[in-house]
Amino acid sequence: MTELIVSALTAMGYRVFTRPYELNIIGVRSSDNTPNTFNDTMNVIYKDSAGNWQLHGFPATTDPGTFWLKNPLNPQGTAILKAGQYLNSHIIGMHRSKYLALVQRGLVTVIRDAKRDGTLDFKGKEDTGFFGIDIHRAAEAGITKLIDKYSAGCQVFANAADFNTFMQLCDKHRNLYGNNFSYTLLEQPASVHAIAA
Repeated sequence: MTELIVSALTAMGYRVFTRPYELNIIGVRSSDNTPNTFNDTMNVIYKDSAGNWQLHGFPATTDPGTFWLKNPLNPQGTAILKAGQYLNSHIIGMHRSKYLALVQRGLVTVIRDAKRDGTLDFKGKEDTGFFGIDIHRAAEAGITKLIDKYSAGCQVFANAADFNTFMQLCDKHRNLYGNNFSYTLLEQPASVHAIAA
């Protein structure tokens, strides 16, 4: 399973991190574009101290919620992160001054959805810069069912317990390799969905 994800990354020319507990953080965007649902997957793969691959897959969203799709923060439209690999894009820091998460510190490219109709439009204008595209959780506890205001373009965990597990892994990575993380977002070809969902 993990080997298939690694093969997919390699085939796309993306970097794969292989030192013990060095995280590969990989979002997989579902081909189901139903808005306001946590229908994507956040995957974390890494090698343990014995050199064996480990995989964690968590329900998440890589898309903004319908509230922000209808009410963009940016006049050009709501940010939808473009698929790709963003090296050294995040660090552990305070999300909106509230709690520790992975916060954007490197350039990313987003697609601007300017239609304001509550549906996801992946054909808008591309925009590269610093937009606060963080990797964080939804509610403080439990499992959140609807995205609503929890994402205006961020990558968001549905389950608070999953996010806590994720941050523990991030702490281990930081202690070994410094406060620097890369993020890869893949679109869902059937092969990736089968192994990452």
